[in-house]
Amino acid sequence: MTNRLILLVLVLAIDVGSALGVVYTRSQSRHLAVRLSTLEGDHDAALAEWSRLQLEQAYLADANQIETAARGNLHMQSPNEINFLVVGQ
Repeated sequence: MTNRLILLVLVLAIDVGSALGVVYTRSQSRHLAVRLSTLEGDHDAALAEWSRLQLEQAYLADANQIETAARGNLHMQSPNEINFLVVGQ
């Protein structure tokens, strides 16, 4: 009878330990799912920002934009023909 009692307590302890392991694993799984969702949101936001920056770079690199900024903000103008100097041919 003592052997059966020891076996029963051992099986019960293993069963409780297994149940606690399942609870811990599910908790970790939920935590990681929330973290993944947050990171996917961050990824989407970074991708949108990158796309916006690509458009802004294309706009700023346009030759007409550069000339307009040079003339308007920096008060630059095209040189007269006598100021052109051709170097090395």
